[in-house]
Amino acid sequence: MGQLQPSPNATSAGEEAGGGLLSSGWYYANQTLLLGIVLAITGNFLISISLNLQKYSHVQLARLANQKPIYRSKVWWCGIILVGIGEMGNFAAYGFASSMLVAPLGSMAVIGTALISVLFQKESVGSEGVLGGTLTIAGAFLLVTFAPHVAQEFTARRIQSYMVSWLVLTYVILGVITFCILLYFYKRRDVKHIVVLLTMVALLASPTIISAKAVATMIILSVKGNMQLTYPIFYLMFIIMVITCVFQAKFLNQAEKLYGTTAVTPINYTFFTISAIVSGAIFYQELHGVSLLSGFMFLFGCLLSFIGVFLITQNRGKEHLTGFYIDYGHIPGEKMREKIQPVSNILSYGSLCTEGESVKTQS
Repeated sequence: MGQLQPSPNATSAGEEAGGGLLSSGWYYANQTLLLGIVLAITGNFLISISLNLQKYSHVQLARLANQKPIYRSKVWWCGIILVGIGEMGNFAAYGFASSMLVAPLGSMAVIGTALISVLFQKESVGSEGVLGGTLTIAGAFLLVTFAPHVAQEFTARRIQSYMVSWLVLTYVILGVITFCILLYFYKRRDVKHIVVLLTMVALLASPTIISAKAVATMIILSVKGNMQLTYPIFYLMFIIMVITCVFQAKFLNQAEKLYGTTAVTPINYTFFTISAIVSGAIFYQELHGVSLLSGFMFLFGCLLSFIGVFLITQNRGKEHLTGFYIDYGHIPGEKMREKIQPVSNILSYGSLCTEGESVKTQS
């Protein structure tokens, strides 16, 4: 009896089942990555909506004759709930996508805030804002297209082995030493430069990102049936995540008080993204096996996002400062004889004077 020969259709079907481009394993890996991307983008857009709702509630309460606490505003509570849902979406995204992809997608919150301000708050947008939005979207597209995707599952045992590796221990020790030096200059020498503050925020963001991805991954594996919550490493990572988040928010809030959101947002976004890339590359080895072209295009996408966020925030900062006060020295045909002092009980800073009049001072 002659030996049966496999048909071409059977061979192609076997290749597809074994691991070809359309195999179930390939589809599942990319489906998981897509879920992480959707969670990150959706979470950041919800955060942008929540920030605008909180801003709107503060403005509305400021207009009321009888002031009441902000926590009595339903709009404010909607913003708080949305920011919680958005942060949960970002947290879950770390369990499905690489940390060096989820972190840069934080630029979508800046895009969402700018869009809401233009569409609903009727703020004007200049050429810088349009260019910034275009660069940010182009950067996000490159990030999603060329971001590394690690297919391995980060179980509790694997995370434990990563933590005791020499590369990770060296990285942690250098980070702790750098943070202590900056904290010394901040506390003892009263050095409160924006770069010092945001560098400390970025150093705290590194363990936050590492622990958040570990916690999210172990929770997802446990939901799928591979229980990871019985390992002590899960609770250690959870504690690290909470503590570093609290101190990170503290230093970030201090930087915003001293320098304002317009200056802090682009620098913090840049430092945070760099911290996420370095953390993912060292701890989770997310750059392992990435081609030179993919790595270059990914970094180029990050650069476009950095520039785009900077342009958007600077444009919005100029909008908020437009039309409130007039520089008297730049009015054609007018001359300032004396300094005009602000008066606390009126809305204006003084009245104009002609060539033959003197400036009236008010006490």
